[in-house]
Amino acid sequence: MKRLTLISLILALFVSFSSYAQQPGERRQRPVERKEWFKELRQYKHDFLTKELKLTKEQQESFFPLYDEMESSVYQLQKQTRDIEHRVRNTKGEISDLEYEKASEAMFEIKGKEADIEMKYYPKFKKALTPKQMFMLKIAERKFTNELMMQHSRMRAGKHK
Repeated sequence: MKRLTLISLILALFVSFSSYAQQPGERRQRPVERKEWFKELRQYKHDFLTKELKLTKEQQESFFPLYDEMESSVYQLQKQTRDIEHRVRNTKGEISDLEYEKASEAMFEIKGKEADIEMKYYPKFKKALTPKQMFMLKIAERKFTNELMMQHSRMRAGKHK
């Protein structure tokens, strides 16, 4: 029940920040709020992965700095790609075929680049995790995302559980 309450809190923050960020005249959350929200979400994900992977204290200390570094690299890549997309989408004047081509290329390439980043960290993670934990990592990440999405769907449907 405590876990569900925490998920609800995180998603409530997400929904409230998302709606706040979309108010007329307000394009984005305040940087301090966004940073705090990401910090809380990161801690919840750490707790979730610790439980799912049954990480020891020593494993947590060696794994999570690497994991956070990897996620930060992926986030920066995604942000760069979104920035290109937004720049092209929000251009008032005429957009050349070359600009469209470069933007679409960046959007199509992102998954491969994300995979490259993850594979760069794979050998580093192997030093911190057991083979079984390495196997379970991707499953736990999907489970984490699925739980957040289900909770978000329940909240949007008005079923605040």
